[in-house]
Amino acid sequence: MPVGTLDDLSVAGRRVGVRVDINSPLDDGDLADDARLRAHEQTLSELLEKDARVAILAHQGRPGGDDFETLATHAERLDELLDAPVSYADANLGSAAREAVEGLEPGTAVVLENTRFYAEEYMEFDPEVAGETHLVEGLVPVLDAFVNDAFAAAHRSQPSLVGFPQHLPSYAGRVMETELDVLGDVETTDRPRVYVLGGAKVPDSIDVAWNVLESGLADQVLTAGVVGNVFLLADGVDIGDASADFIYDEGYWDEIDRAGDLLDAHGDRIRFPQDVAVERDGERHEIGLNALPGAEDEAAMDIGSETLRMYKSVLADAETVILNGPAGVFEDPMFELGTKELYRAAADVPYSIVGGGDTAAAIRQLGIGGFSHLSTGGGACLRLLTGRELPAVEALRDGYDGD
Repeated sequence: MPVGTLDDLSVAGRRVGVRVDINSPLDDGDLADDARLRAHEQTLSELLEKDARVAILAHQGRPGGDDFETLATHAERLDELLDAPVSYADANLGSAAREAVEGLEPGTAVVLENTRFYAEEYMEFDPEVAGETHLVEGLVPVLDAFVNDAFAAAHRSQPSLVGFPQHLPSYAGRVMETELDVLGDVETTDRPRVYVLGGAKVPDSIDVAWNVLESGLADQVLTAGVVGNVFLLADGVDIGDASADFIYDEGYWDEIDRAGDLLDAHGDRIRFPQDVAVERDGERHEIGLNALPGAEDEAAMDIGSETLRMYKSVLADAETVILNGPAGVFEDPMFELGTKELYRAAADVPYSIVGGGDTAAAIRQLGIGGFSHLSTGGGACLRLLTGRELPAVEALRDGYDGD
């Protein structure tokens, strides 16, 4: 059964709960980047223009973290972005939240408080159980429908993501719809098809590599970042203690073995770095594999120029590229070269899909554009690319049946 979209929803005068993902970097409590808010403009504007009464649900940060704040600032920014009044309520359940939703006029919205201020929201439940939590049961009586536009959080099974579809007619917002259409249809894109897997999410990246190589989706897989270092270890390269210790400290022992199995099965289609960049005497210094390991405190912080040449050559012949994760510590100008040049080469490929999270942050910081599709989700994007279902999408598809 397909997921319903806004095209299937009549909203005039109805109260619609909309789950978005506007979890954003903050600077002293203020928004440092509003990209995730702007991503949801289309969904929210479309509902408000059709005179829906919109209750916006979202989270910000994690308990105990520096970015664990209220959504007051987010509400102010949405009020500026949208051509409709957006207010803020410092409650997400109970009578105060219900009154805020009930008091909405057609064509207006309210941002309810950070869902993670409610303890159960930070836990994951089966959808049926999530539908019985206080947050969901408290708001369902004042809502007529539910829209999930939070693709970036769709790999989680938390109450605000999977609970409401147990009780309400539920639909995918425009962000969710677009992400599912693009990422769920990769097999139809032109070939050669190249996957670039970098960053530090090693287990997820190796899951993706296994999936796309075993299924024949990928013609080539290029690795970089910590993922690339794991493949170097799997190939028997001594990358030095400074680089290896991080991998071991993260508990990635088994991932080295999995990478080795991948090389045994599909080594002709996997590329890993041929040189790396380290800091030496305060400057960037590149080391070829035959010169590794470097000095005791020299960690691999980026791919080197020879690797870049090799990867650019592969991308120059590609028709489709799926890019996820940076090539190194791009936040440091000394080590931004690999990420910047690799991303620029990917942007020149006729059809380019970019995963969210750190990848999107790197693209914004480095000022690179021209990609065909920039995903809003990191973990959700990776999970979908491995062929696994997303709990929030399953809930939309399998939830409320009208009885």
